[in-house]
Amino acid sequence: MIDPQQVVDRALAARTVDESLVIVTDASEASLRWANNSMTTNGVSLSRTWTVISIVREDDIAKVGTVSSSSVDPEQISALVQASEQAARTATPADDASDLITQSAAETDWDLPAALTDIGVFAPLAADLSTAFDGDDQLFGFAHHQLHTTWLGTSTGVRRRTAQATGSVEINGKRGDASAWVGSGTVDFTDISVPNLLSQLTTRLDWAENSVSLPAGRYETILPPSAVADLMIYLMWTMEGRGAEEGHTALSTTGGTRIGEKLGLPLTLTSDPGAEGLQSAPFVITTSSSESVSLFDNGMEIEPVDWVRDGVVNALAYPRHAAREFGRPVAVPGDNLILTGGDDTSIEDMIAGTEKGLLLTTLWYIREVDPTTLLLTGLTRDGVYLIEDGKIVGAVNNFRFNESPLDLLRRVTEAGRTEITLPREWKDWFTRTAMPPMRIPDFHMSSVSQAQ
Repeated sequence: MIDPQQVVDRALAARTVDESLVIVTDASEASLRWANNSMTTNGVSLSRTWTVISIVREDDIAKVGTVSSSSVDPEQISALVQASEQAARTATPADDASDLITQSAAETDWDLPAALTDIGVFAPLAADLSTAFDGDDQLFGFAHHQLHTTWLGTSTGVRRRTAQATGSVEINGKRGDASAWVGSGTVDFTDISVPNLLSQLTTRLDWAENSVSLPAGRYETILPPSAVADLMIYLMWTMEGRGAEEGHTALSTTGGTRIGEKLGLPLTLTSDPGAEGLQSAPFVITTSSSESVSLFDNGMEIEPVDWVRDGVVNALAYPRHAAREFGRPVAVPGDNLILTGGDDTSIEDMIAGTEKGLLLTTLWYIREVDPTTLLLTGLTRDGVYLIEDGKIVGAVNNFRFNESPLDLLRRVTEAGRTEITLPREWKDWFTRTAMPPMRIPDFHMSSVSQAQ
C-alpha cells in the first residue's frame, strides 16, 4: 500500500487525455456496541477509496469518465486511469462543463499522513456506561468515530488535503414496553457526558410510566433540536437553483424562484465550513455532479451561505456553471447546517409554557411525498409525550406525520436556544448540525402508527 499522495501523482502521470482529477480518501474508523446492559462488539478498521476522473474536451464541450476503486495495489493505478479515460471518450457531453479550478502550489499539509483513531477514544464513555449497566433499565446503543482524510489532485495544479472527524453516540433505554432514545454528535468524545445522556433517558422513561392514547389530528407540538435537524437537512438538500429556476421544486414561483420571499420568524439557516465545533471540508470534493455541486468545481473554496436569512429565503445552490447560466452568485452546500435566530429559551421552558400539546423525541423513515411543496411523511419514534398545563403527563402513541419543512418555517411560533445536536434519520449521511427547539401550533399527525 503506497501513500495517498503517490496514488495521486502516479495517476496524474499516467494521464493521456486533456485533464484529470484524482481523489483519495483514507478512512480510519472505530466502533463500540452494547445491548442488554453488556458490551457486545468493538472494532477498528482502515480503508481507502480512490477515484480517477478523466475529461476529454472537444471545442466547447467536455466529456467525463469516472471510475472508483478500493484496491490498495499500486499496480492497479494505470488500469483504473485507462478505464476512466475510455469512459470519458464514449460519454455524452457534460451539461455543467467549466474550466477546472487551478492552484499554483500544494497546500502546506499536503504531505501529512492520514489521521487515525483507535478504540481508546471510547474509554471514558465505556467506563461511564459500565456503571450504568448495573441499573434496572435495559440499555442498547452504538458509538462510532471516523477520521476521513482526503487528498485532491488535478492536472491543473490543485493539491489539497482535508481531514474530517465525525463521531456520534446513541443510547436506547427500555423499561417494560417503553422505549426512549438520546444521542449526541461529537468530534473526539471529550465533550460527551454519559451521565447527562442517561439522566435524559431516565426522565423520558419515567414520563412513559403513564400511557395516553390520542387520535390523529393537528397538535401544538414542540420539536426538539434533533427532529428540527432532520427536517432542515432535507430542506437544504432541495434548495437547488436549477430546479427552482425551471419551475419544478418547492422553491419555485411563477416565473422565478422564492429568493426574497418572507417565511416567518427571523431565523437564519446557514452552512459554514468554519463553524466552531462543526468544522467541515473547506473546499469542494465530489466524484460526480448534481444540481448542487459540480465535479468541475473540485478544489473550489466553500464559502459560508445563509440559505435563509432573518426569515427570508436568501440563497439557492448554484455551482459555477449554473451560476453563470442564471446570473446568480455561486453557492454550494457545506457539510454542516446551523439554524439560529431564536431566543434563549430551553426546551424545558417551552414545555412549561405549553397549555396542551405534544413533545416529540425523534423522527424517522422520512420520505418525500410531493417535491412541488416539499411535503414529507415519516414516523415519530422512541417517545411522544403529552404536555398539559406546563408538565409532561405521559407518553402517547406514535404517529405518521405529513409536513413540509419549508411550510414549518412559515408557521413556527417559537424557536429556542440553538445547540449542537445529532439528527436521527440522516445521521449516517449528515451529522454536523446545530438547531433550536421549535414550537409548531398545528403539526399534522396524519394517522396513528403502531411503530414502537
